[in-house]
Amino acid sequence: MLTIKNLHVEIEGKEIIRGLDLEVKAGEVHAIMGPNGTGKSTLAAVIAGREGYDVTEGEIIYNNKELLEMETEERALNGIFLGFQYPVEIPGVSMNNFMRTALNEQRKYRGLDPIPASEFLTQMEEARKLVEIQDKLTNRSVNEGFSGGEKKRNEIFQMAMIKPTLAILDETDSGLDIDALKVVARGVNALKSKDNATIVITHYQRLLEYIIPDFVHVLFDGKIVRSGGRELALELEEKGYEWLKQEA
Repeated sequence: MLTIKNLHVEIEGKEIIRGLDLEVKAGEVHAIMGPNGTGKSTLAAVIAGREGYDVTEGEIIYNNKELLEMETEERALNGIFLGFQYPVEIPGVSMNNFMRTALNEQRKYRGLDPIPASEFLTQMEEARKLVEIQDKLTNRSVNEGFSGGEKKRNEIFQMAMIKPTLAILDETDSGLDIDALKVVARGVNALKSKDNATIVITHYQRLLEYIIPDFVHVLFDGKIVRSGGRELALELEEKGYEWLKQEA
């Protein structure tokens, strides 16, 4: 599904990612861990197509397409979803209208008619139940007045509605209490299938107690220096990241 080869990325002339390789197959959950400033969020942003990142070398192949040649909107229409560490508020745009527009843009791209009202309402109800988000929140403007936990649940709610092929969750656990963390993880697990994949970016292994990854990768100084199973996350929890400096 996703193959990254020798990726180098700069921000304002400073190299952040320094020759990263990664392969993600359908049906897999990959966790990327590492200390602050090592390139985790940069990697997520580059895959999603956010502006301000200069890819100087390497390639990203997504479902047999050259991802770096695709505009941000085209990537989203092709099933790439980015869950933000700090979800933004969109005043004046209700969640209902936001989600209906997003779904209809996807359907238009695939040559389908707009989603029928009854089908849309059914999907909304199912997604709300999945992440235990209150009905009144989906009638508000996007994320406006939401608590930190509500914003993160709302990210997974959007994911449940859009049903992406590749979901990238950038520190979704940041600022969540244990109850909200469990709800978010339950939503992610419920949406997993043999046809999609998830990349979870996190500092801590506590999220991986609820979202069980197939692979854990350690990103250090812009490169993946170690890969393994969930036991690697437990080792990092015990030892920290400094012991990996020699491998960077």
